[in-house]
Amino acid sequence: ILTSATATNIKKQADIISKHDKLLLEADKEKTRANLLRAVSHDLRTPLTSIIGSSASYLENADSLSESEKRVLIQHIYEDSNWLLHMVENLLSITRIHEGGARVTKSLEPFEEVLSEAVQRLKKRIPDAQINVSFPDEFYMIPMDPLLIEQVIINLLENAVRHSQSTHPVDCFLTSDKDSLTFHVRDYGVGIDPERLPHIFDGENCRRGKDSSPDSRRGMGIGLSICKTIITAHGGSITACNHGNGAEVSFTLPKEEHNNGKQSKSSSD
Repeated sequence: ILTSATATNIKKQADIISKHDKLLLEADKEKTRANLLRAVSHDLRTPLTSIIGSSASYLENADSLSESEKRVLIQHIYEDSNWLLHMVENLLSITRIHEGGARVTKSLEPFEEVLSEAVQRLKKRIPDAQINVSFPDEFYMIPMDPLLIEQVIINLLENAVRHSQSTHPVDCFLTSDKDSLTFHVRDYGVGIDPERLPHIFDGENCRRGKDSSPDSRRGMGIGLSICKTIITAHGGSITACNHGNGAEVSFTLPKEEHNNGKQSKSSSD
């Protein structure tokens, strides 16, 4: 009788814990949705307003505008359209994770190749971006969804390029230990406002520096919120800090267990 009663109590406690965990998961999802909604309302509305304003100016004043003025308006429309496309890619990425119950399909991928592809895509988007990439003497096979991790890298690099307000190149490099691989993005600019630093991954419109204008055309909060969601779904972690000459954001991914994800780099690499 005692054993049966104990087993029954343990089962009830397990059910209670399971329900509690489900409630916490749902609460976290609702918080993420709310944060994304706030970010989307600002970060998508601002470029849309700019596109409408530039196109209206072009249509209403086409006869009186010079060719250089027309080109400036079209350039603004082009840049803001690209930004909107980037935001849609981010939203699709996070929706993909939520539909899968915050799980991702992983495969062993060479991190170096994922990083190279991300840098190439960023250079197409921002041709003038200056990025210094440092590769270690070994290459690492990491279990990941390569498209999602590539999106994270692009977000972090683009934030560093656009928001650091620096003319110095952005450094990105890898460090590792026995169980994990860490990717660092370090810029040499204005840094992140210390008051906003603890909330920078919450999906809020977190901008660089205390003197950043509230009318700045593009925010960075939604991208960092999505980065956190993707890295967390991979079983990793993401952090941000200020160093002496700017800001650094890094994320950590667990290595493959049976070989720690590390292989010797061949001479052909």
